[in-house]
Amino acid sequence: MSGWKPYGSLEGPPRSILIVMLSAVGDAVQVLPVANALRRAFPETHMTWMVQPGPYALVRDHPAVDEFLLFHRDGGESKRRGVISGLRGLLTGGGALRRAARDKPGRRFDLVLGLQVYLKAGVLVALAPGRMKLGFDRRRARDLNWLFTSHRIPPHPHGFGHIQDQYFEFLQHLEVDPFPVDYGLELSDIEKADQAEFFGTLEDPVCAMVLASSHPRKNWTSEGYAEVAERITTEFGLCPLLVGGHSPEEEKAARAIHQLCPTKIRDARGGGLRRLLWLMGGSALVISPDTGPLHMARAMEVPVIGLYGLTNPKRSGPYRMFNELIVDGYARSPGEEYPLNMELRPGGMARITPGMVMEKVELALRSSGH
Repeated sequence: MSGWKPYGSLEGPPRSILIVMLSAVGDAVQVLPVANALRRAFPETHMTWMVQPGPYALVRDHPAVDEFLLFHRDGGESKRRGVISGLRGLLTGGGALRRAARDKPGRRFDLVLGLQVYLKAGVLVALAPGRMKLGFDRRRARDLNWLFTSHRIPPHPHGFGHIQDQYFEFLQHLEVDPFPVDYGLELSDIEKADQAEFFGTLEDPVCAMVLASSHPRKNWTSEGYAEVAERITTEFGLCPLLVGGHSPEEEKAARAIHQLCPTKIRDARGGGLRRLLWLMGGSALVISPDTGPLHMARAMEVPVIGLYGLTNPKRSGPYRMFNELIVDGYARSPGEEYPLNMELRPGGMARITPGMVMEKVELALRSSGH
């Protein structure tokens, strides 16, 4: 960006920017190129990001961001207690934003970016002291979110675009170049040492397998994973490695896979998102449903086979990379020319077969020279 064109109530480049993107991990990963582009355009600008503890564990040391504010959502056991706790969380979050704004010029943020369209994020945008608050257009701003912003990006000509491109629309609206796409997810020296120690004990290239997302209808079958784990071992000499967490869905899937697969499968789940980052970063290949780790793998440019059935891969697939490795259960028939939209297709994961996945494994290995 060669210069700043006055926009809205900003007569000069923003001295401070607040990003409101609370969750989830995949969305947080896709905000990183936005933060990096803003940093390239405004190297002296102070950048703050309000985020929930989960994604924060992954992005906490990112060099483009000067300050993180943690938002703790409600955790009530009953509906009444949950609502009260949620309101308390919003008020606490608003207080944190006001305190953070006190040391900014004018005691407010020059620019607030409302990148999330849910009500709680909108309320936090409203509570943040800000000169200009930029959000989505009315069609895409759910939960009346457009009420909380002073300015909005133009409507998308086709209604919706890829999630990453939608975040880039904010940059383009501000005449900030989003390219080159830079995630900046780097390992620390300690993480690199842990990675080298772990992979130093393995003789074969690793295929990391992400078993589940938080949305059950996005998940593939344990039987499918077990067959693929057996075949990648016998046909390609890969070491299958279970990665992720210990949610009930992942625990159930891992038990079933171990019972169904005669091949020994290493289980490296647990240890948090940063450990998951270096586990996938050291792998030759990742297999994952549409969930945060898939986008983490793409950010590190590790070949990732995306398993899509419920969600539209044209909207939420790995951004401009590894699209040829998508296993498309979203298509109701092979080669279906469906539009880019937000339609969910329950049952789509059942259309994915182990044979379809193995075709992508072979393609990925051939393309990468393994």
